[in-house]
Parts: sequence; C-alpha cells; structure tokens
Amino acid sequence: MTINRRKPNKLINEKSPYLLQHAYNPVNWFPWSSEAFEIAEKENKPIFLSIGYSTCHWCHVMEKESFEDEEIADILNKNFISVKVDREERPDIDNIYMTVCQMITGSGGWPLSIFMTSDKKPFFAGTYFPKEDKYGRIGFKNLLVNIIKAWQEKKEEIELSANEITSYLKQSFEQNTFGLLDEKVFHQAFQYFEKKFDNEYGGFGSAPKFPSPHNLMFLLRYYYKYKNEAALVMVEKTLTQMRLGGIFDQIGYGFHRYSTDRKWLIPHFEKMLYDQALLIHAYAEIFQLTKNNFYKKVVDEIVDYVARDMSSIDGGFFSAEDADSEGVEGKFYLWTKNEIIETLGKEQGEFFSRLLNVELDGNFCDEISKQNNGKNILHLKNVDEFLANEIPINELRKKLFEQRNQRIKPHKDDKILTDWNGLMISALAKASRVFNRNEYMSYALKSADFVIDNLMDNNGNLYHRYRQGEKSIAGNLDDYAFFIWGLLEIFASSFEPSYVKTAIKLIDLTIEKFWDSENGGFFFTELNNDILVRTKEIYDGAIPSGNAVMMQNLIKVSRIAGENKYEEIAQKALNSFAALINNSPHAFTQSLIALKLLISTSYEIVIVNESGNNESYKKLFETFLPNIIIIELNRTNKQELANSFEFFKNFKSTNDKPTFYLCENYQCQQPTNDIEIIYHKLGIKNSS
Repeated sequence: MTINRRKPNKLINEKSPYLLQHAYNPVNWFPWSSEAFEIAEKENKPIFLSIGYSTCHWCHVMEKESFEDEEIADILNKNFISVKVDREERPDIDNIYMTVCQMITGSGGWPLSIFMTSDKKPFFAGTYFPKEDKYGRIGFKNLLVNIIKAWQEKKEEIELSANEITSYLKQSFEQNTFGLLDEKVFHQAFQYFEKKFDNEYGGFGSAPKFPSPHNLMFLLRYYYKYKNEAALVMVEKTLTQMRLGGIFDQIGYGFHRYSTDRKWLIPHFEKMLYDQALLIHAYAEIFQLTKNNFYKKVVDEIVDYVARDMSSIDGGFFSAEDADSEGVEGKFYLWTKNEIIETLGKEQGEFFSRLLNVELDGNFCDEISKQNNGKNILHLKNVDEFLANEIPINELRKKLFEQRNQRIKPHKDDKILTDWNGLMISALAKASRVFNRNEYMSYALKSADFVIDNLMDNNGNLYHRYRQGEKSIAGNLDDYAFFIWGLLEIFASSFEPSYVKTAIKLIDLTIEKFWDSENGGFFFTELNNDILVRTKEIYDGAIPSGNAVMMQNLIKVSRIAGENKYEEIAQKALNSFAALINNSPHAFTQSLIALKLLISTSYEIVIVNESGNNESYKKLFETFLPNIIIIELNRTNKQELANSFEFFKNFKSTNDKPTFYLCENYQCQQPTNDIEIIYHKLGIKNSS
C-alpha cells in the first residue's frame, strides 16, 4: 500500500515534523491529549507511548520495521491506545518517562517505548525494539503479545507495579538533596576528567564520544583559577581532534551529534542546533585563552553552516538535520575516491584525497551490508599540514560542496524552539565581541527579536515552539533560562538596555512560575495537570541543565542591577542540589560554573565612553575573564541604564576620554583613563 493512499491518523493536524512523519502510519496514533487517555480508560486499554524526534535514526528504523507494518499496526490498534510524542516539543514528558526507562533498564535512548495505564503511570519501558526477536532482544511483536496477555490476566499486578514505579519516580524528584558546597568539588570534577581523558585522541573515555562542550567550559575556568596546565591541554586536544575528525563535516561545516568511535572519525550524522551553539562557546573561549587562530576559524565555519542551513528567513534558527538521506544513515556525507577524482580531476583529486584521508576501499562500514563499499568519511590527521594547505583545500572543498548539493539532502526539522535559539543567541553574541564580528551580532539580534515577536505573548510569557506561523506549548524552564542567557550575552556585547531589562522581566517571571519555594531550585514545568509529576533537573546532559544556567543568570543580573535578592536565590538553588553535586561533581559542571561565579569576588568594569568606539580597550573582550562583568556607558545608553539601575547613576567620564572604573562588590576604585592600569590589575599581558 503506498503512503499517499492511506488514510491519515490524528497526527495529520499537528505541527511537529516528527509527528507528521507518522501521520500516514497504519497505527492509529494520537497526539498527547486528554482524548487519548479518556478513550484508554473507557475501553480498558493500556497506553503505548512512543517518544522520538524527526532526525532520530533509530526512530526511523523502528517506524519502517514496525509502525509501517500492517501486522504490528493491527495488534496496536486492537489492543492499545497509541500516543506519539516529539521529545523536542515536549521535553517535560520525555524527561519523566526517560527517567522511568533509566530506572527500569539502567539505560535510555530514542525511540523511547513506554507502556502505561490510562492515568499515565508506566509499567514497562524500553527503547528501540526490532519487529522480530534479534540483536539479543525481544521483538516488538512478541513484546506486544506478552503485554496483552499480562493485561488480560494480571492487570491488578500491572497496576500495582505502575503505582510503585510512579511512587518511586515522585520520590526521586522530591528527595531532599539540601547541603553545602565548597571548593573541593572543583578539584573532584577535574580529577574525574583527568582520569577519563584520552591522551591520544582527546575527549573522555572510549566510544561513543560526545562533544559535551559545557564540560570543556568548566575545565577552562578551572585552568583560569588554578593555572593547572593539564586542564587546558585536555580542552585543546579535544577541540582540535574534533575539528580534524569525521564528527566535523569537512565539506559543509558544522558538527555531527557524536562519534561512534574513539577517534572522532565515524559520527552519528545528525546535526543539532544546540551542539553548534555550545561548541561556538567552547571554541570562542579557548581562543580567548590561547589566541590560536585555528579556533577562530572553527567558529567562523560553524557560523557559516548555521547561517546557511539552519536559519529561517524571519530570523529564528531551525532545530536539526537528519542523519539519514534516502533511508540510509550518512549517505549524503560519504564519498568514494572515484567521486572526488571525477569532481576535482586527477591531480587535485589525489591531492585532496591524500589530505582528507580518502581510501580506495573506503573507511566507513555500512550498517546493513557491513561492508565499506568504497565509502569514506573525510577527516584530517594533522593540523599543521591542514593549515599549510588551507587555501587550496578550501577551494577544492567548495567544488565538492556544490557537487554534494546535487544529492538528496537529509530532512531538516524546521521547527523553531525557544530554548535552543536562546543557546545560539548566547553563542553568537559572545562570538561577536570576542572576534569583533558585527554580522554575528546581527544574527543574534535577529533571532532574539524573532523570539520576542513570535514566541512571547503580551504578558511576557514564553512559548516553546514556533512552526508555520503558530506558537504553541507553554515555555519550560529551559526556554526561559536559555533565552535569558542569550539576552544577557547580547547586553554584554551591545550594552543595549532593552535586552537586559527584558532579561530581568523574564527572570522575575521564571521565579514566579518555576521556583520551588519549599525546597529550592526550579521545576522544569509550570504547575499543571498535563503530566504525571513535576520534575526538577540539575544534571547536565546533551545540554546544560536549566537550573544551572538560571543560577548563572541570577548571579550576573544581581551584579549588573545591584540586586542582591537574585544572588540569594541562586545560592538557595545551589544549596538545594548540593548533596547530588557533592556526590558526582563531574555530572554538574554548569552548576560548578555557577558556584565559581558565586564564591568569586564580584568584579565589574564600568567604562564611560561617550564615543562608543572601543578600539582602545577591545582586548577586554578578547580576553578570557569569566568572573568579570564589563559594562560600557555611552551616549545612547547611559541615561536609560542610570534610570533603570541605581548602580550606574554616578559614573562620569574624565578628561573627555574613555574612563575606566574597576569595582569590587559594588565599591569602585578611582577612575582612570589609562587602560594599561586596568590590564595590569587583571593580569592581561601584551596589551599593545
């Protein structure tokens, strides 16, 4: 039966690209809705909940094997109410049931497969299941048969188990983890990374290897504070090897999701917006510390990719690109040596193949045939050789890029998410001041204005997702925390008051909506009855936790606005998670960054500069100064900032020159017109 002859299911009216991918499955899918649960209760059927996302390779595999299969669909339709959820649209739902899966099985992943009662209580969890028994795991068909039998014969036991799992789940999020943190957690986290570090290829542990740039950002701060060279070496090695490896798209730029091997050679080919954003942060910061232009080049490349392939015409950034094209993982990105020779000619093709390590027999093993078939993942082995040949490589790369563009491209998930846009805004705004690139700021401003215009209502409430002219789904903690981060980075680069004022309004709203006044910390969702339990996340996964980013926002705003109440909330939040952090500091590096901000002496540099020309002191922005707030008062913003924040009222210029105030805990030293004095106090060398 061809797909266009099928009758669509209830997903056809959704906006999610992932749900729409399943709209013509023979499975009678429901979106997450009261209707689905009411029917399940009325018909005495269990719920089958399937969670995934549109660029997920194994989600596609399970769809092809099971959800497109008439036999499986018939079993599901007769015996279950089937619910599909896009985990990127509903991270709150995914968070709950992924926790359940990890509790039950010890691991997780997508597609996430949950069986639960009509009151949303889970009793069985897993991830990908093949249709028939294989790979050493039960097949989905047999699993369904077993669950149907258990539902019919042992329903009371199932409900008891579901109640026990739910009770344990609630306890896990409600447990008291209050305590105190001190400097020892920094050293414990560093020692963990030092032990796990791969000295040969960079990264930590063996395979698979994830970028986890937030861990690298912690190590850079550890180096800055303690001058431990090993921390810097770990970051440099990792970021260098990643750029050389197959995890980086050597033709079109941008980073793939993760490496399936130790060498960063063979990636899982999907590209996520949040990875690009966080890696811009990491490469910009390592440049600030080393002044190595190689890292600046990588930032330029990532931004080129994002601007070209991940930007909507209206200003928002799209979410992801698939790993698969034409049903095959990585097909779009792979090359045979003959294809390269045909495109570039014999001489240039051989030259490019040598530098990018192209083999006649190939270096990529197809997962279906288990053969190389001459397919290659382009990668580099030597930075010096690459830099020596950068110009000819780039010229040839452009030819290959044009040739590759003739291929069928991977699916692009074009929904615009507030939280991931917030991450990209923060990265671009930071990179704009580090590299003095106005176009980076223009991208950041365009996205920030898009979110304000399209994902915020008249009361300042944020929404999570925008697609095809529609904003939907109430914003979660990450939406608020990450977008505030973006606004604060814009202010740190542009000193435009409206962005910091919007950030403060959103901070106040975040406290109102998400703050746990009883136990401290921020809930992931507002109080509502749509989900089984309100979660509270502090663990850093693929992206930093919203709680950790929110703590940093609170501390920064406290020091910009001179409002201690925000810093006090950050302190309470850290204390509320202290027991967890003390137990495994390496899993909470963004919280450690917040702690570092909190316990460090508060320094602010206020620059009164009527001209707004920062050429004489731009080295402040090019230097890694993670614990210092820099604010420029100029003719366009000074009055508004003074009207908004008491702290700025008494700053004046002297001698009609840029005037610098170095302030400690809101007490400022005598102003100076000599930037060298400021550089000396901050330990900035070679300022000429």
